[in-house]
Amino acid sequence: MKRSLLLYLFILAVLMNIFTYAYFSRKNAAEQPKTAGDATEVQKLKDSIDVMYNKWVDADYFSLERDQNAQDYIVNNNLDKIVPYDQFTTVVTEQLMSYNDKPEGNPYIGQQQLGERKFIVNKAKLLNHRWLIADYSDGTFWGVALIKYFINEDKTVSFENMESFLYTKQ
Repeated sequence: MKRSLLLYLFILAVLMNIFTYAYFSRKNAAEQPKTAGDATEVQKLKDSIDVMYNKWVDADYFSLERDQNAQDYIVNNNLDKIVPYDQFTTVVTEQLMSYNDKPEGNPYIGQQQLGERKFIVNKAKLLNHRWLIADYSDGTFWGVALIKYFINEDKTVSFENMESFLYTKQ
């Protein structure tokens, strides 16, 4: 009796192992294509990220942060002693935006007031050590302006409009 019980338990253990092996083999086979698909999806995502990064680098080519010659000019002419380099963009942009408070609008965009609303600078980007580009609007009309700027010894910034363009209303 004891021998037959051990024999039945042995057969039961072998059957359990066979069913377990078959279950995990099928499960692994079912997951194999999914993980291969995941690998191609991950590669596609990495490629997309690389493409977007390259487009961003190209779009950001004209910027003070990427222009080594402009950065060298700032250091060589001691402009970083007047305004620290890490605050350079902030100081210039804030001083340009401070002219938005004038009743006739920002004078450095080169655009006269067309209606009852004044033109103000919405956004500005420093292109290099001397020029910036600004987006301006009055809520109805939009335009862009290329502005020359100079850092003065007293930490103020002088601006000069080089060119501006107002988009026509459609």
